[in-house]
Amino acid sequence: MRPYVIVNVAVSADGKLSTRERRQVKISGSQDFERVDTLKAGCDAIMVGIGTVLADDPSLTIKSPDHIAERTRQGKPEHPVRIVVDSHARTPPDAKILHKGSGKRIVAVSEAAPTERMQNLKSLSDVIVAGKKQVDLTYFLHKLAEEGITRLMVEGGGTLIWGLISEGLVDELFMFVGNIIIGGYNAPTLAEGPGFIKESDFPTLKLIGTSIIEEGVLIHWKMGD
Repeated sequence: MRPYVIVNVAVSADGKLSTRERRQVKISGSQDFERVDTLKAGCDAIMVGIGTVLADDPSLTIKSPDHIAERTRQGKPEHPVRIVVDSHARTPPDAKILHKGSGKRIVAVSEAAPTERMQNLKSLSDVIVAGKKQVDLTYFLHKLAEEGITRLMVEGGGTLIWGLISEGLVDELFMFVGNIIIGGYNAPTLAEGPGFIKESDFPTLKLIGTSIIEEGVLIHWKMGD
């Protein structure tokens, strides 16, 4: 058993998540922000990789008071569980994800994480050890299911998304394509990592729908069998 995994990203017209310096760029506008907030509110947890935490310092909280009120009415916490995949426990103790908003936090680390850093994080979040040198994503998602998490949203970055896709752990993909071009050989894309070599290994996607949002296009895919 594992949670149902939804990846949500915003990319430039040339498929970049951010600049070559991995500096966050505003790709979508207020309408898409509202869509993402609604998607968050319908999930049990939101997950990012350590690179996203270090580059963007996100809080991953729900912004809409109406969504928070509806979650409370349903007997849920105000915010979904916030999760960082952080093999070597590099999450800064003052990161927003550990402090902003009420609710549970989880940091996934590997056995290679320095003990002192792990202990520091344990005072601010739940710490789950999964894997020897890197976080074993398949094992970790099974642990999340044991925590009662059935619907998991992933917001980046490219390394984490690649890891999930390469292990067959993604069910849906929402991709907002914005009306800017970032460029750059080293600018991150949706799926970082070594990449697939054989065409027969390429995961296929089933198109669920498309919609125009402001000056961009939202593409909704379901991962193929």
